[in-house]
Amino acid sequence: MTRLLLVDDHPLFLDGVRAALTGATDLEIVGEAHDGGSGVALAAELAPDLVLMDLNLPDITGVDATGRILAAAPETRVLMMTMSADDDAVVAAMRAGARGYVVKGAGREDLLHAIRTVASGGAVFSPTVADRLGRFFTGMATGAGREAFPQLTSREVEVLDLVARGLDNRRIARQLHLSDKTVRNHVSNVLTKLGVEDRSEAVARARAAGLGD
Repeated sequence: MTRLLLVDDHPLFLDGVRAALTGATDLEIVGEAHDGGSGVALAAELAPDLVLMDLNLPDITGVDATGRILAAAPETRVLMMTMSADDDAVVAAMRAGARGYVVKGAGREDLLHAIRTVASGGAVFSPTVADRLGRFFTGMATGAGREAFPQLTSREVEVLDLVARGLDNRRIARQLHLSDKTVRNHVSNVLTKLGVEDRSEAVARARAAGLGD
């Protein structure tokens, strides 16, 4: 049984969510909050498995509420509800730790699928949001790598990060939209600049610096 906390300031919308969950024997609504502050407090009190969180709330944003809930209980899963899948705040919510979003107005089956997917440890977001998140986290890794390996270019740090993640040259080439030969050259340059003999040594150095996670 997945225990749900609903956080939304629109009573009619909450009525619709409750109606959509009727008959779902694997889901139980354990609480409702109408603003972010109350949502954070109820999450601490009720320890729900999943919080269905409105992105736009009257006091603090859904992004802020998500961050506070997950700071106190990292095991809690948060699924955002939003009017627009293209909102920058959706990406901000994912960065804060939300596992996905469902667009308000989605059908019952879509809502149930999103809740069950996130409850089981999965994530729900569009390819566009996934691409933006990928660029964000790659940028974080690149920044950390440039501090640890100032002798490497940004592209070389990016390649090193992917090597440390276990990708071979062909997969790195596909991910970065480069030729296999270009990737081989980058890997060779990285090994030379790091003064290591093989990929395994480079991986050890990279992971010690926080890359490849």
